[in-house]
Amino acid sequence: MRRLPLDDPGVADHRSPGRFLWWMAKGQWDTLLGGMFFGIVWMSAQAVMPLVIGRAIDEGVATKDVPTLTAYAAVLLGVGLVQAVAGIMRHRFAVTNWLTAAYRVVQLVTRQSVRLGASLPRKVSTGEVAAIGTSDLSHVGQVMDVSARFSGAVVSFVVVAVVLLQTSVTLGLVVLIGVPLVVLLVGPLLSPLQKVAADQRQLMGELSNTAADIVGGLRVLRGIGGEEVFGARYRRQSQDVRHAGVRVARLQSVLDAMQILLPGLFVVAVVWLGARMAVAGEITAGQLVALYGYAAFLMLPLRTVVEYANKFIRARVSAKRIITVLAQDPDNVSLDSPLPMPPAGSELRDVASKVRIEPGRLTALVSEQPDETSHLADRLGLMSPPNELTDRSVTLGGVPLCDLPLADVRRRIVVSDTGTQLFSGPLGEVLDVTGRAGRAGTEAAMHTASAEDILEALPEGYRAQVTERGRSLSGGQRQRLMLARVLTLDPEILILVEPTSAVDAHTEARIASRLSAHRAGRTTVVTTTSPLLLDAADVVVFLEDGKVAATGTHHELLRSCPGYRRVVVRDVEEEVTS
Repeated sequence: MRRLPLDDPGVADHRSPGRFLWWMAKGQWDTLLGGMFFGIVWMSAQAVMPLVIGRAIDEGVATKDVPTLTAYAAVLLGVGLVQAVAGIMRHRFAVTNWLTAAYRVVQLVTRQSVRLGASLPRKVSTGEVAAIGTSDLSHVGQVMDVSARFSGAVVSFVVVAVVLLQTSVTLGLVVLIGVPLVVLLVGPLLSPLQKVAADQRQLMGELSNTAADIVGGLRVLRGIGGEEVFGARYRRQSQDVRHAGVRVARLQSVLDAMQILLPGLFVVAVVWLGARMAVAGEITAGQLVALYGYAAFLMLPLRTVVEYANKFIRARVSAKRIITVLAQDPDNVSLDSPLPMPPAGSELRDVASKVRIEPGRLTALVSEQPDETSHLADRLGLMSPPNELTDRSVTLGGVPLCDLPLADVRRRIVVSDTGTQLFSGPLGEVLDVTGRAGRAGTEAAMHTASAEDILEALPEGYRAQVTERGRSLSGGQRQRLMLARVLTLDPEILILVEPTSAVDAHTEARIASRLSAHRAGRTTVVTTTSPLLLDAADVVVFLEDGKVAATGTHHELLRSCPGYRRVVVRDVEEEVTS
């Protein structure tokens, strides 16, 4: 059996849903073949049981030949044991195939999400990604699961047809022609089912996205009285999803009914034909009993074939959504032949705004429009979409960032913006994401972020579980933990966007006094208008209309730059007023 999760999920073929499913099947060919083998043995064993019973009646019961009857009973017992063992193994392989496919999808989407990074929200909605993890992986897993029974159904159908041809050419031809005809009669329902299933899947993704937005902004919604408005929108979308689900269920119920009705009618026709032949003396009593057994058995392969078609359609719908995510490229893609990285301690510069980030110093960026500095921070960290990098304005050591290996840029320059979130898990692992900082590095980062009180309030300390996005923590606590987390990375260049916007003045003062010492010798950039952080900065750069208007220390700019003084003093007055 396979060990999960997989060490390497591979590189998916995302050119089409069919190619993706075929690639998935090839990735687990060994367990698929194992499941198919035992599925064939399992169903074939069931298929030959009526034959053994019929022979036992004709050659043992009718002739009162006890030894022959005993021999057939032993054969029947052996076939039953083979069926039981094969059934157990088939089920084990089926579960393995389902889990392997599901894990592979999760790993592929997770790896792609990490690859896209900050580009992910701009390309794929949260609801789409969430829906892949809640429903799509199940549909892909189910088609891998049912494949073993499908192969067994096909082979057992051939076995029954061959046996019936030997018994009666008429009965054999009826089965050979009738079974495919029954499947074709169900076919017209499959195309509408695929369409309504795709519509439902689209609505589910939109609903998940709305739910994520509401949960993420719940506090804000309550503050502005918008909770009921968004709640009503969610209810409307929920009803749309429910109606779509009802449409799917309506078609699915008809399909399920047809799976029973059409094979049932076919079995009745076969039994009626066989009974007439037995009355006419064309077949023996044992063959008639076997025919009844075959008629009952044929229900299973017929339903399995239709079930496979149904699940394959659902898997194609899900695969289409999955490959939509896998086909996305990040805003910034590594070049085939990037230039070598400049040496450590190189100067980071933005030619467009004339900002120079001196190595080894704490630089603060200030603007009357906070979006200007946050946008500049994204550019300095190569986080902006490529259409904003066409001027190749941001350079490291004189080399445009977009010409350097992306992985090395991400390693040497780290941006922590206001959209950063905490993951769930033990606090120690949440803070030290690479595992390289160790306890000493984590404690130093917590001290710099003035987050020791958070640790002291948790009885389990670093083993305490952090909930998703840190929802059990206050905004200020989350912000300090996120600051501590990025400090444990200890990158060569660290860019912090408004790192103290959610903390009180006393906490901010402690962070400001400790940050410079913690980052001594490394380059740190902070976007802020807080006088406490500005006073701790080695260099303050004031921007107007996206360009450098003045450079100096905090006190120098207060004396010499009216625009800077207006921005900083206004923010202080607003804080005092509020």
